[in-house]
Amino acid sequence: MEQKFKIPTEMVELPSKGLLYSKDSPLSSGKIEMKYMTAKEEDILTNANYIKQGVVIDKLLKSLIISEVNYDDILVGDKNAMMIAARILAYGKEYEFEYDGVKQVVDLSKIEPKPLSLELEKATENEFSFTLPSTGNTITFRLLTHGEDIKIDQEVKGLQKISKDIGSDITVRLSHLVTSINGDRDQKSIRDFVNNYFLARDAREFRKYYGSLNPDLDLTTTLTNSTGDEEDVDLPIGLNFFWPDARV
Repeated sequence: MEQKFKIPTEMVELPSKGLLYSKDSPLSSGKIEMKYMTAKEEDILTNANYIKQGVVIDKLLKSLIISEVNYDDILVGDKNAMMIAARILAYGKEYEFEYDGVKQVVDLSKIEPKPLSLELEKATENEFSFTLPSTGNTITFRLLTHGEDIKIDQEVKGLQKISKDIGSDITVRLSHLVTSINGDRDQKSIRDFVNNYFLARDAREFRKYYGSLNPDLDLTTTLTNSTGDEEDVDLPIGLNFFWPDARV
């Protein structure tokens, strides 16, 4: 008789609380089921091709997810919560690393979601409105999912092959975020506005508003630098975050 082994799993809470997912998606529960990491996932972490392609973390998370979900539909902030959970389930809550020449230890279990804005808690779909303060134009926009984030990266890389002299990260990202300008949903109109009429001061205010809405973890942590002073920085995350003993 073939022996069957069980892998322990945990329900991971999502920063979005599931508010922006369709009701028929398991993600709408505000939780996702993930399994503990095995030797199979450690193989993924050290796969040279995955590392070179920059997809190793996504391959890892896809392997750990138990819930029947479309990975491309996951909001970027929710994916961050899954990443932290994967590390805790695999190697515990203490994360040791070096910052500014000083050994640091961070308790990952103390990382909390950012408070949800009132606008997000009232939302019925992934689309929001913002009036640009300088020009008075009203835009609607969506919060990025993993799938959208990948499309943006691919488009930026494609444009860089055509012209390496001009950066396009900001305009490409804005073109994917914005869904309408003053009610006009034509993609050509949106790109024309972003490329030629979106004032820098308005773009700055929009990014601030987007950040206040976007559900995510608060990855700010207090570290001690080489002079003994404390400073608040974004948690440094490298491949050793998942496997401190990895030799890659």
